[in-house]
Amino acid sequence: MKEISVTVIDPVGLHARPATVAVNAASKFNKCEVKVEYNGRSVNMKSIMGVMSLGIPTQSNITIKCEGEDEALAVQTIEEVLRAQKVIA
Repeated sequence: MKEISVTVIDPVGLHARPATVAVNAASKFNKCEVKVEYNGRSVNMKSIMGVMSLGIPTQSNITIKCEGEDEALAVQTIEEVLRAQKVIA
């Protein structure tokens, strides 16, 4: 299992547009389970409804966990996508 912990810096938090981009990136890894954890809850990062249900505000610490084939690449890709969207630091 690979994981990263990051801080959400977008003033609006992890809102619909960047969440959709992250979900699309996570969904490309069919043989890898991808989860995002916030405030004691963990959801499938391939589900936009799951990610949005967390209601992640700005300055929140989140953990992204990947397990399976290409787990290292999955974590790296999702991190790069969220940084490119200026959502995490």
